[in-house]
Amino acid sequence: MSVDPAEPVSAHAPANVTAAPPTDSADADAQLAVSRGVRRGIAAYTIWGLLTIYWKQLSGFDALELIAWRMLCAGILMAVIVTIRGSWPRLRAAFSDRRTLVRLMIAAALLTGNWGSYVWAVVNDRVIETALGYFIAPLATMAIGVFVLREQPTVAQRVAFGLAAIAVVILTIANGAPPWIALLLATTWSLYGLSKRRIGLDAIDSLAGETFVLLLPSIVFLLVVSGSDTSVASTADLRDWAFVLGTGAVTAIPLMLFASAAQSIPFTLLGPLNLIVPVINFGLGWLLYDEAMPAIRVIGFAFVWVALLAVMYDRIHGGPRTGPKVRSRRRQSR
Repeated sequence: MSVDPAEPVSAHAPANVTAAPPTDSADADAQLAVSRGVRRGIAAYTIWGLLTIYWKQLSGFDALELIAWRMLCAGILMAVIVTIRGSWPRLRAAFSDRRTLVRLMIAAALLTGNWGSYVWAVVNDRVIETALGYFIAPLATMAIGVFVLREQPTVAQRVAFGLAAIAVVILTIANGAPPWIALLLATTWSLYGLSKRRIGLDAIDSLAGETFVLLLPSIVFLLVVSGSDTSVASTADLRDWAFVLGTGAVTAIPLMLFASAAQSIPFTLLGPLNLIVPVINFGLGWLLYDEAMPAIRVIGFAFVWVALLAVMYDRIHGGPRTGPKVRSRRRQSR
């Protein structure tokens, strides 16, 4: 079919016919990615909540040594996964790029700080403080979304930040000192989530790179402490070794799920999903491990809970912030 050059042709008509389907398809793909990310985030957070029970089985060992074993076992497991996936060339390229290597090292340092704080707290009977840390973490994650990623805060989010600050003050008074473990957990975890967005690797290769960065220091540390009379190498029985060697799997699996979720959904949605972890930890610390819950601590937790409920209500009933604008632009294009 030929077109007469003299015949007037609208510049807008073909654009309207061809542009709408790709836009609709892109929206559908984006919604699918968010839905998939939410499911993976829920799975990751549920596993992390239940890991408190796992680490309690190893409470007779030093927390730093357990972290080193965790790094080593996770690194070995990730090496196997990378080999199966055939992604060694991508990792070699990443390690040869200075910027990517620095970002991997930063992510690895944040991950180590978070792991160390959590395991130390669990083996030292401070599970409820880990719960506080992971209750604060969603608010810290949303703060990063607002101040770093320039996501628009709602009134509920502003109120939530204020309530969280009040909670920290109350719990500081209750403890006689700031809840450092909780604050360290919240800060390192939120910053780790941000770092995952700035590494040019997929979820699995990124985690592999982080664990490989930690591999040599963990081996050196384990060689140094292995001669101690209380070390894992000196005192662990068959059951203990099963739990120690299993730390690689229980570390890598939820982290891969989380890394995928962090790359595909907004931080203001990723934050509230984190509530699964502290709810489980709070229940375990209070009901299963009989940790103290004086009234002032309950009050401090209550401020955090109200803040999180406000954010969740706003998220559920407020709807997507960008939806109306997108629909309005489409109507104008027609």
